[in-house]
Amino acid sequence: MPEGKKTAVPAPKPVREEDLYSAKTHLHQPVPVQETATVSATAQLADAPEGALPSEVRPEIVTWEKLCEAIKASGRSYNMEMIEKAYDLANTAHKGVCRRSGEPYICHPLAVARLVLDLGMDSESIAAALLHDVVEDTPTTLDDLKAAFGEEVALLVDGVTKLTKIQFSNIEELQAENLRKMLLAMSRDVRVMIIKLCDRLHNMRTGDAWPEQKRRDKARETMEVYAPIANRLGILNVKEELEDRSLHYLDPVGYEEISRMLSERAGEEFLAKVSGVIERRLAESGIEGATIKRRVKSIYGIYRKTIMQNKSFDEIYDIYAVRVILDTLAECYSTLGLIHDMYHPLPNRFKDYISTPKPNGYQSLHTTVIGHEGIPFEVQIRTRKMDEQAEYGVAAHWKYKEGLDGHDKLDERLAWVSQLLENQRVSEDSGNLLHDLKSDLLPEEVFAFTPKGDVINLPTGATCIDFAYAIHSAVGNRMVGCKVNNRMVPIDHVVSTGEIIEVILGPADKGPSRDWLKIVRTSEAKSKIRNWFKKMRREENIQEGRDTLARELRREMIFIPDDELDEFIGSCCRRLRQNNAEELYAAIGYGGITVANCLPKLKEEWQKRKSEEGKNEQLAKVDLSKVHATDGVVVEGFDNTPIKFAKCCSPLPGDPIVGFITRGFGVSIHKQSCVNAISSMKDPTNAPRWVKAYWADSVKDSYKAGLEIVAMDRNELLRDVLSALADIRVPIYTMNARQVENNCAVVSLTIGINNTEHLNRVVARLSKVKDVLKVTRS
Repeated sequence: MPEGKKTAVPAPKPVREEDLYSAKTHLHQPVPVQETATVSATAQLADAPEGALPSEVRPEIVTWEKLCEAIKASGRSYNMEMIEKAYDLANTAHKGVCRRSGEPYICHPLAVARLVLDLGMDSESIAAALLHDVVEDTPTTLDDLKAAFGEEVALLVDGVTKLTKIQFSNIEELQAENLRKMLLAMSRDVRVMIIKLCDRLHNMRTGDAWPEQKRRDKARETMEVYAPIANRLGILNVKEELEDRSLHYLDPVGYEEISRMLSERAGEEFLAKVSGVIERRLAESGIEGATIKRRVKSIYGIYRKTIMQNKSFDEIYDIYAVRVILDTLAECYSTLGLIHDMYHPLPNRFKDYISTPKPNGYQSLHTTVIGHEGIPFEVQIRTRKMDEQAEYGVAAHWKYKEGLDGHDKLDERLAWVSQLLENQRVSEDSGNLLHDLKSDLLPEEVFAFTPKGDVINLPTGATCIDFAYAIHSAVGNRMVGCKVNNRMVPIDHVVSTGEIIEVILGPADKGPSRDWLKIVRTSEAKSKIRNWFKKMRREENIQEGRDTLARELRREMIFIPDDELDEFIGSCCRRLRQNNAEELYAAIGYGGITVANCLPKLKEEWQKRKSEEGKNEQLAKVDLSKVHATDGVVVEGFDNTPIKFAKCCSPLPGDPIVGFITRGFGVSIHKQSCVNAISSMKDPTNAPRWVKAYWADSVKDSYKAGLEIVAMDRNELLRDVLSALADIRVPIYTMNARQVENNCAVVSLTIGINNTEHLNRVVARLSKVKDVLKVTRS
């Protein structure tokens, strides 16, 4: 349940300047502004002292009367009957409930509705904002909403509602499934995400009422998921405030330091002077009707460059910016020439986002110049329509009366959501969703070109393989090499902006390599590689997945006979969202599911079976006089049973031993001092399966033992060690050597010995080798 703050601060009369437009200008300016609940003012401080942090000032509490006034002031036609009905239902449902900060809970839905209104959304969106918590927190059901408001509002509320009544094995799975549900609803109707962003924005504004750890968790989630989504949807004001408020909770010291540095500089005075000079020059040049705005870079934007990129404050050239808004595209480029004539442009600081828009649809000309005072500042030049798009993103479709009729224009903008969900459908692994979303929504991007001049947008760090799959899945599958700027490079070459990349294709039946999954950066490329293996290598995937899963089970000490493995896995498939064992093996084989995500549920099933079997298990008893030794070991109660020596302690003849009855693999022999054996004997479930065992009188077999030699590093050390072992005729199974600190080397050996006495003789011989410091049994 969202929570707010503890105390309210009365707000003064609104004071606004038309040429201020920052999402965080309020954070370092003394201008008091009342419109704290609006997106356009973005939490500007209500009667705040200069330099106050956002968490120190209480946002205005929105009442029903204030919401009605704002709706009327918008000048747009709204269905007030529906909105009032939604308010009445929400007010009744939340009656008697208070937020953690103390005010009535209905204040939160009202504030979210006001934010939705300020983004220019429609009546259904405002109604859904008022109702967005009733299904999650009150007895009201979706069917009740559908009957009262129709299916459209009910679907919007359902999309924002979290999955609180379903049990998940861990918090990551719950978070991923909530996000998946919301993205699925968003792919059908983007208004779901706009309402959710407004909900999160108000929660972050009032987050001081949360406990410390919850504040940090919510801030991290906001920074990693919601702010990037707001950026991808082009709602930049919301994105910047979410980042700033998250930063304030995650690194309050860094936040306060940047706020202090901004407040010490007379940035507003400088920008006002520059704006006046530019405005006069445009009028003299015949460009009429231009709107000049100014802004100071967001706190988080500066933080990323000063703290994360290790730049000094003076090395950031876009802290101050002037925005010039014009009527036509031709005027934009003419103004660019005038700006470069007036001020000295900095090299490599010009960006044309008009001809190459950002993936979120943002268009503008950016150039950085040096002012006459020697202060660098950025000039952004765009048309009015581009400015509306930058200010409101996808919400501009509703604010400027396109609404659902403009959904065709939204399809391309929201294609990434459908692509991400399709990738996840192929992946079948909910754990990948958060990782893929974060990698796909990274704000840093590169722009590369095909030989024909087509622009391909990729996240920073993407490789040539990602580039090939971004063109087409068939191009990626047939890729055998690539050229960058007519020069051959490895296929894992990291793409940089401006490179011209030519993909070299192989035969039609050429397929990708499984190793590519470890190289590619984008979820789209991973999905297409997995999809190829899923369709073209099913039998291979099944075998690969079965072998991988069996190997991991053995590593977790879960021993299942080979002929019983399919039956055991089949009994767990429903819990892993697969129809049968073959589908699970295939999904593991092509990378759709990771073994790590399967193991918790398989372990639960294994423990359940063990406890049931342990209740009825009785050990067989036989006459000891008829018992024969197997592999040099006698096990009490068994005759000629299969024996294996536990790898956890590697017992040798002469060591006191004990046996553990396994299911399907005979008896496992441990040293009596083995930590695993001691722990298992204390378990009432396993205790009956431990039996006495001892070495046979005459042992002629060879047993594997591990040794570790620490010696001074020198040439011919390995030769001397091998010669010593050859002298006493000791077989060597494995050997590994590595350098360590202090000019030493460690040699690990697996050798064959007969008993502990034999082992002691081997250790004594190796200790005499020159420069050997220590020989221990591993």
